[in-house]
Amino acid sequence: MSNETIAVVTDSCADLPKDFAKELGVTIIPLNVIFEDEVLKDGVDITSAEFYERLAKAKTLPSSSQPTPGEFEELYKELLNKFDKVVSIHLSEKLSGTLDSARIAAKNFGDKIFTFDSKSISVGIALQVEAAIEAIKQGLSFDDIKSYLERVRESTHVLFTLDTLKYLEKGGRIGKAESLLGSVLNIKPIIIVKEGFYHAFGKTRSQKKAIKKISNYLIEISEGKTIKRLALGHGMASEAVEKLKNDLESAFNMKASMVSEVGPVIGVHTGPGSVGAAISFE
Repeated sequence: MSNETIAVVTDSCADLPKDFAKELGVTIIPLNVIFEDEVLKDGVDITSAEFYERLAKAKTLPSSSQPTPGEFEELYKELLNKFDKVVSIHLSEKLSGTLDSARIAAKNFGDKIFTFDSKSISVGIALQVEAAIEAIKQGLSFDDIKSYLERVRESTHVLFTLDTLKYLEKGGRIGKAESLLGSVLNIKPIIIVKEGFYHAFGKTRSQKKAIKKISNYLIEISEGKTIKRLALGHGMASEAVEKLKNDLESAFNMKASMVSEVGPVIGVHTGPGSVGAAISFE
């Protein structure tokens, strides 16, 4: 058992529900969403519901930016007044400069900060944050948590379907999913997150079929394995996410630890109507 006290930090792109983050004792550093000249802190100055409402009316698509190294430094300093060490888990470095900012700040604190690339987005990050909290509660040492998180990251799978690819394309985050572009109208693309990037998984003619395809795949890859964690996320698609949740909870005989609303910064790139799930194995 480790006697070290360890804090966990993540960013707002983990889409951790506020109450759940509070319950876990996780500190969230917000990214920024920018509507023309207005810079708003994700989850602080603007909620998910407010964001999607503004997005529908926006003449130009909003953009996003990461926290500065200075903001990370201030946060780490504050936490190290109360804790011995900090585990800082963030959005894939292939999709954002957030991790770079964290790394720059961490250099000022020697070996007291461990910055970790989740190689994921949204609830895929959230599951890794949840795993870190569990490891701390079990008394794992700082070094053991580092190697444990690498194993959790390898066993985390994230798939989601979008109403349209236009936001990913216009935001320059299309990644390896560009093969889905040019699809006929009303096709619902399915994206899988691999090695920190978006990849094409498939496409269907309806959201209902996309949800079925996602659940079938997650059930298939889980055969013979013990599922440790399940989480779901959506952008203004509560009915659809409930269907996916019921399918997966029934198949895995377990409850999801969270159903998250996809926040403003991820929403800039995915748009309304996104539905997805993340699982990780023991």
